[in-house]
Amino acid sequence: MDKNMTQEPEIELFVKASSDANSVGNCPFSQRLFMILWLKGVNFTLSTVDMKRAPDVLRELAPGSQPPFLRYNKEVKTDINKIEEFLEETLAPPQCEKLCCRYKESNNAGEDIFRTFSAYIKNRNLGMDNILEKRFLTTLAALDLYLKTPLPCEPSDTESSRLYLDGNKLTLADCNLLPKLHIVKVLCRKHLNIVIPPPELEGLTRYLTNAYKEDVFRYTCPKDSEILYAYSSVAKCRIVDQEGKMKQFN
Repeated sequence: MDKNMTQEPEIELFVKASSDANSVGNCPFSQRLFMILWLKGVNFTLSTVDMKRAPDVLRELAPGSQPPFLRYNKEVKTDINKIEEFLEETLAPPQCEKLCCRYKESNNAGEDIFRTFSAYIKNRNLGMDNILEKRFLTTLAALDLYLKTPLPCEPSDTESSRLYLDGNKLTLADCNLLPKLHIVKVLCRKHLNIVIPPPELEGLTRYLTNAYKEDVFRYTCPKDSEILYAYSSVAKCRIVDQEGKMKQFN
């Protein structure tokens, strides 16, 4: 925490509301910041913003912006990456835990998964579907390999058994990747007939199994119904039949 501060800061995180405005909506960036504040162990207020009603809070606090955004004392911050940097610098040891990775490679692990997944699920060219699926599955395999490869702090002659990307504690990298993997998991099961994680990817299976044991991840995830609602327009273009073959709506 800031050395010049003599009292606990007032922190309010504004996130996208659910479709019924009663809970947290589907937004991996909102969940990312939610997890960071939870892991920092500070008191904060979580406020949902109903985007359907052109809320006054946006006009007053962050005109022209979309959730998530942060109010720290009286200062409003809207850039997600800068918010993360600010929280890591300001909510620092000894009062708060450091969350940055020890190894820079951990920050980039799995970075292509959501991009390749989005291209695959949004594809309407049936001839490209197998290619896009393979690209997506290749990114999962690359993450699996990274999770199995020992970090410099681990014995180099055995497969890594660490819990998370950068070791046995959740870091900023996990807060970025895990919300996206959860979205991918829900949509793959519903619309692509793909189980995430594939059972043969033991490193990825271990990673997600451990993550879902963590309250900080499990309780910050949006409901599956919110994810499906957010992608409902995409789903109208695809359907998976009983044999797992994709058909296309015209």
